Amino acid sequence: MQASPIVGPHSHLTLRYRVALPDGTETVSTFGARPATLSLGCGQIAEPLERCLVGMREGERRSFTLEPEAAFGPRNPALVRRVALDSLPRALDEAIGERVAFTDARGARFAGVLLEKGERDALFDFNHPLAGRTIVFEAEVIGVM
Repeated sequence: MQASPIVGPHSHLTLRYRVALPDGTETVSTFGARPATLSLGCGQIAEPLERCLVGMREGERRSFTLEPEAAFGPRNPALVRRVALDSLPRALDEAIGERVAFTDARGARFAGVLLEKGERDALFDFNHPLAGRTIVFEAEVIGVM
């Protein structure tokens, strides 16, 4: 009998996964939907989640509870910033609480939650939405290539 393939740091895999809060609130899930296919080490899934996958066997299903420091890090107050509206590449039509993505004049991409909007500027939270949160990552490895 041949041993099941094991996920390595540069494996190509097919899997189902879920990221949720400890209370069960899902932020993303491919369970009940089409499985995901991705290559580790290419930024297709967050690095903390990749680290959980390494060492899993094909056919294995596991759940990992990650504290903020091991997941998306603590919230950084310096990433809550005011931005002049005239420096934005487009009009700001989003409502308070919505995620806004834009590219600056140098071509850098940004995404943040709009916290407030004034006549001249807007306040954004550029922290990862799961920063400062404990998460539960569940994964089922379907295939390792």
